[in-house]
Formats: sequence, structure tokens, C-alpha cells
Amino acid sequence: MLQRMIGAARLDVHTYEEVEADQGATKQALMVVVLVSIATGIGALATGGNFGLNFLAGIALGIIGWALWALITYFVGTKILNTPETHADWGQLARTTAFAQTTGLLRVFGFIPVVGWIIALVGTLWQLIAMVIAIRQALDYQSTGRAIGVVLIGAIPYVILIGIFARLLGLGP
Repeated sequence: MLQRMIGAARLDVHTYEEVEADQGATKQALMVVVLVSIATGIGALATGGNFGLNFLAGIALGIIGWALWALITYFVGTKILNTPETHADWGQLARTTAFAQTTGLLRVFGFIPVVGWIIALVGTLWQLIAMVIAIRQALDYQSTGRAIGVVLIGAIPYVILIGIFARLLGLGP
């Protein structure tokens, strides 16, 4: 799992292809999501509030968000922006997009005064780039632009739905 996380962070397309093809890697993918959610919770310590409740709700939201994102990108990628070469299922997108979250581990440093938010931002932007590569590989696209399109189109319903789930879990305003 660690080698796959390193490969994902390195934006190695072979790692994403390996994870896509390995149906047994779904548990590893879930572990990546949980680890990133924990890192995000630790990094958010500086924001105050009820840490215990927010921490557990944040992990739940991370898992819900991952499953939702895989579903949305599956739908957009296979129904709206598909190509003749596009062959994927939800599990392939779930595994690749989970490993693409690896650099979100940098959010653990978010609580550090002055520089923490910069480190967290770098991790998040790196994660976004990894997400495009993960989607491109899982959907068998030849074009990175098409994968960017899936991310941009998918972001709209994702943000709306994740906002609803966050409210239901007692997170956010």
C-alpha cells in the first residue's frame, strides 16, 4: 500500500493502472481515504470547535465524499464525456481516486502557524493534479483535457451534495 501511495504521489501512471486493475485494492483505497481524513482533522486543530465530534464526522464525510466523487466521475466520464476507448466501473474510479488523495496527507501540517495553510494548500493542489491523472487512467482517456473536463463538470454536483452531507453530519455553518 505504501509503495502505491508513493507512486500515486509521484503521479506515476503505472501505479494508477495497477490500482485500477486490482479489485483487491479497494480496502487499501479506503485506508488511504481514512488516513487523509485523519490528517485533515489533525491539521484543522487550529480552527477550534468540538474536535472529537468534528474529527469523527470529518472521517465519515471523507468516506462519503470519496464514494460520491467516484460515482459522479464514473457517470460524467462514462456517460457524458465517454470515448470509444472508455471502459470503467465504479470500483476502478473509487480505487484510483482514493490513491490520488495521498498528497492530502500534507494537510496534517495545517495547524502550524503561518506556514501550515501553505503546506496544506500545496497538498490539495497536488491532489487535484493527481485526481486528473487518476481519472484519465481509470477512464482510459487519451486526453488529459477530457479528464480535466470530468473534474470540472463533476465538481458542481459534488460540492452541492457534499455540502448537504456536511450539514447532516453537523459540520460547517
